[in-house]
Amino acid sequence: MPEVTQGKQRNQGTITPLRVVIALCLFAPFVAMLWVSSYAKTEPLFAGIPFFYWYQMLWVLISTVLTMVAYKLWQLDQRARKGGDAR
Repeated sequence: MPEVTQGKQRNQGTITPLRVVIALCLFAPFVAMLWVSSYAKTEPLFAGIPFFYWYQMLWVLISTVLTMVAYKLWQLDQRARKGGDAR
């Protein structure tokens, strides 16, 4: 029995293309927000709001979508690993 458990543990740590996409979905908002020099400006204005502010608010929405995508992909990955149907 221990041999089967070890095999499963090794399989769970496998890096797959799907897991790379999940990681990128979760990592992108951090990079976008931590690279302040890319958005530390006032122009272009959007409805009178400086770029610095509306860019960050846009990333709140983008982050939400990317997190939902990552979650759905993670569910798909887990179902595939367990051998269930991938809805």
